[in-house]
Amino acid sequence: MQNGVMKAWIESSHLAGANATYVEDLYELYLSDPETVDIEWRKVFDDLPVVQQHAPEQPHSRVRDYFRRLATETAHYRAPVSDPDVDAKQVKVLQLINAYRFRGHQQANLDPLGIWQRERVPDLDPAFHTLNEDDFEQTFNVGSFAIGQESMKLADLYDALKRTYCGSIGAEYMHITDTEEKRWIQQRLESVVGQPEFTEQEKLTFLEELTAAEGLERYLGAKFPGAKRFSLEGGDALIPMMKELVRHSAKAGQKEVVVGMAHRGRLNVLVNVLGKKTSELFDEFAGKHDETWGTGDVKYHQGFSSDFSAPDGDVHLVLAFNPSHLEIVNPVVMGSVRARQDRLADKNGSKVLPITIHGDSAIAGQGVVQETFNMSQARGFQVGGTVRIVVNNQIGFTTSNPRDTRSTQYCTDIAKMVQAPIFHVNSDDPEAVAYVSRLALDFRNQFKRDVVIDLVCYRRHGHNEADEPSATQPLMYQKIKKHPTPRKIYADRLQDQTIADLEGATLLINEYRDALDRGECVVKEYRPMTLHSVDWSPYIGHEWTIDWDSKVDADRLRELGQRLCQYPESHKLHSQVKKPYVKRAEMVAGERPLDWGMAETLAYATLLDEGKRIRISGQDACRGTFVHRLATLHNQTDGTTYQPLANLHDKQGPFQIFDSVLSEEAVLAFEYGYATAEPGGLTMWEAQFGDFANGAQVVIDQFISSGEQKWGRMCGLTMLLPHGYEGQGPEHSSARLERYLQLCAEQNIQVVIPSTPAQMYHMVRRQVIRPMRRPLVVMSPKSLLRHPLCTSSLEDLTEGTFQPAIGEIDELDPKAVKRIVMCSGKVYYDLLEARRKEELIDVAIIRVEQLYPFPYEAVEKLVSGYPNAKEVVWCQEEPQNQGAWYSSQHNFRYAIPSDAKLTYAGRKASASPAVGYMSVHLKQQKALVRDALGLNEELEK
Repeated sequence: MQNGVMKAWIESSHLAGANATYVEDLYELYLSDPETVDIEWRKVFDDLPVVQQHAPEQPHSRVRDYFRRLATETAHYRAPVSDPDVDAKQVKVLQLINAYRFRGHQQANLDPLGIWQRERVPDLDPAFHTLNEDDFEQTFNVGSFAIGQESMKLADLYDALKRTYCGSIGAEYMHITDTEEKRWIQQRLESVVGQPEFTEQEKLTFLEELTAAEGLERYLGAKFPGAKRFSLEGGDALIPMMKELVRHSAKAGQKEVVVGMAHRGRLNVLVNVLGKKTSELFDEFAGKHDETWGTGDVKYHQGFSSDFSAPDGDVHLVLAFNPSHLEIVNPVVMGSVRARQDRLADKNGSKVLPITIHGDSAIAGQGVVQETFNMSQARGFQVGGTVRIVVNNQIGFTTSNPRDTRSTQYCTDIAKMVQAPIFHVNSDDPEAVAYVSRLALDFRNQFKRDVVIDLVCYRRHGHNEADEPSATQPLMYQKIKKHPTPRKIYADRLQDQTIADLEGATLLINEYRDALDRGECVVKEYRPMTLHSVDWSPYIGHEWTIDWDSKVDADRLRELGQRLCQYPESHKLHSQVKKPYVKRAEMVAGERPLDWGMAETLAYATLLDEGKRIRISGQDACRGTFVHRLATLHNQTDGTTYQPLANLHDKQGPFQIFDSVLSEEAVLAFEYGYATAEPGGLTMWEAQFGDFANGAQVVIDQFISSGEQKWGRMCGLTMLLPHGYEGQGPEHSSARLERYLQLCAEQNIQVVIPSTPAQMYHMVRRQVIRPMRRPLVVMSPKSLLRHPLCTSSLEDLTEGTFQPAIGEIDELDPKAVKRIVMCSGKVYYDLLEARRKEELIDVAIIRVEQLYPFPYEAVEKLVSGYPNAKEVVWCQEEPQNQGAWYSSQHNFRYAIPSDAKLTYAGRKASASPAVGYMSVHLKQQKALVRDALGLNEELEK
């Protein structure tokens, strides 16, 4: 407050009186929520002495001293003293309002069954705030309570607070630190006082949608008794909720909605929201299927796409395919949404909406949920907020108890880590459900943040329909058997309001059943797809052997290389970054051979030059874990960044590279989702070390290796997994090559171990230019990034192509060769150096660069060049029970002559990937190299 008006203000304030208790109470209210305090008081409190948060006892003493000093200094003013009792009551009224905002949800009517035992919240009782019956007839200022009037009787205010915060909606939002967001929610909730208004037509629509939700489940239960369907019964309100979200998203101008959910209610969403033909679903129940594609999957894992005609425009709907691993589909959805947003230049999520549907036990129990919340505002992964719905049947899996499945009051408490608002809603109140749906979506669109809807419901049957829940949950299921369905409750409610009668409600049931009998699409808003923004047809039907033109003109490559070495003069580089860039300029000029980092960067540059999109993420992706990529240059003066790959020219493709959050599971799933929605470019994930992918094994097993066979979902994702035995111990030596080879079948993925910069260059370009989209798993190097022998020339890039197998590079007499050593990766250079040192002329070395699909013809051709070689050795660094030996030896045998003997050279079988001592590592490495070359045999002789 300005000094000029201080005197007049103090004379009319309470500081001159003896109202210490009133001021302290007001200050406590300010601490809990500044917005509840009058603006003049707020300014005073804002100017209070700043104290350290780690000294909790300090504020009160300093604040009291401050007020005592002000009172003493103003004692000579003859300020009027107001009634302290009345002023104290006013503060208590404001505290009561604040208590309902903070804790009203704890007494809200959320449980349809009425069995949720909740502790009494004393703060919500007016008596707790020393407000009595006499005060109920007094009129008080309601502060910021957004009811549309400045003051009201305490009795009316108390009733309004209960209806707003303790009805069918329980709102948790006071944990949010952003004042604007809290005020926005308060305005929306308090302005309707818990009584949102809907038109009669909207109410009839909700009844029709509840009728559909119930009708499908009852029909399936009668037609296919005992079959697993993971019924939605008890949580029927999910259907009107989903359709209301879609309708409201169209009103907000959104064009696409991508949904991820697990099993519970999935068939109902497929049929009653997305419009899947019921005849197709019935065929799946009957065991009929199309045998022309892949292995297929169970019906409650299937996805679907359609267009939805809403009053404000059509919306493209996608329900993502998912495995049984519950929450893992959520980052996949987020990745798919990010790809669609990038394609539509949707920078803030205004055009594409993600919705994820969770289970109550799963959202609290699955770690990937925390990972997706954590990435929700990260630059490389934000999607403008996700609407997260929890189908909270209060039981999780059949035998569970909330006390066994989480350590928090609500299953949704995990969302508080990102200050997402949480709206708990009673699923038996479809109007409250619809209102919360609109509220949540509007919040997401306004603030571009995650928001959670906790649909508190129940589960009428067991975890699946073959499960008997009463055996472990007797009291709950006694209650459920007597509880009317959500449709029945709402139909009776509309009948009381004379909006619908029994005859009309029965007609809706019969019409829906008739439509099911005819096997029709039962969603009147369904439209055949026309809105999807990507065309996969150019990538369908192509096999591995397809020819492609990957040549780049030499002059154009040099020009791109020169641009890669340029950065603004004002951009001061660190010496360890500037030096490699000086060397890169020399490589482009032909003054030194290309190293790995430059060849890789040139591959990206050529793709961008052709207009392709590139997205790379990983925990050290910008610089590369081993500081070889250096894609982002940091100005040492002001910290700004510059990316040469993003500044090639005006017509290049988009280039994005992100240092990711410290996650493998969610980030890899995100990139998989991105790649399934963006076929035209390069989507790449790099592990910090190859074994870090262990934490994302579910993504590899359930999506990457099998998604095409199960669901027909093509994906061109590239995984870079640093791999190689450099004595770094058991954790960071192996990317677990054997795990990927074990998953190889039916041409599902590519497993490559490139050994030269040129191979890396051609492999990257092949992945994008070849019109086939299948995952690429790369055992990428560590020491080879700077190995003196691991270099290539510009001509290797402009004139060469990717070689699935590479033959001998030294001049050997083919007839003199008695032994062939086959290998992959870094061990090749150890073998080469040892052979040259020993001057062996009877041992040839062949590199198998692509282990799957195995290049039979290429290997067979190379082996046949040595007619006198009857010994073929497979040499690997990994222990015998790991690496490629067990998974690929049948391929090796097929490619060599029938009279040749195949043997193994490498570490013996081990439970650990590698030893932990450098001296032991070097001894083992020397031994396996000598064994492969036959040098140990010579010593024995």
